[in-house]
Amino acid sequence: MALMFSGVISLQLGSHNITLAQPSVGFREHVDTFDGYTFFYPQNWIQVRGAGADIFFRDPFVLDENLSVELSSPSSSRYKSVEDLGPPQIAAEKVLKQYLTELMSTRLGVRRESNVLSTSSRVADDGKMYYEVEVNIKSYANNNELAVMPQDRVARLEWDRRYLSVLGVGNNRLYELRLQTPENVFQEEENDLRRVMDSFRVIKSVD
Repeated sequence: MALMFSGVISLQLGSHNITLAQPSVGFREHVDTFDGYTFFYPQNWIQVRGAGADIFFRDPFVLDENLSVELSSPSSSRYKSVEDLGPPQIAAEKVLKQYLTELMSTRLGVRRESNVLSTSSRVADDGKMYYEVEVNIKSYANNNELAVMPQDRVARLEWDRRYLSVLGVGNNRLYELRLQTPENVFQEEENDLRRVMDSFRVIKSVD
């Protein structure tokens, strides 16, 4: 069973010096009654059009920090529950595999390290079960890619990211809320990011 669908990962590889995260200034609610989902997001984040996901918001100060929502095609999926993916650990492995597949399509010739950090399930106040998955992916590039000798091509840490996913099912579709943040910003932003995760709900879509 394929987990995701033409996903998007934003890579700001040209900006290695991360700007310090700005303090939270409150939240706004995004409601999509057509596709059937809702969540809260930091009100200073901006929506980016044409990013490839169903919806995409970005922190204007930390350009590598963003959120998006992916959803399966209603014509090619008949999900009844998030448990159709298997237990949370199995779903986490599928999420990580999807992230790595997307990275391979955008970055070639670099080394990656990846780990599933945590998995969990919860029943929200809407009575639906949601899975939560956290993974870390590090990407390494060579300092001197044109060097003839392998020992002269020294790998350097290109970026270090935390990815947080919330998976839910409704309207016979699989939904994924994705959050991406640099690992060195995560602790400062963690409370806000977890509030976004906790707010995600799949609702009945408008036919």
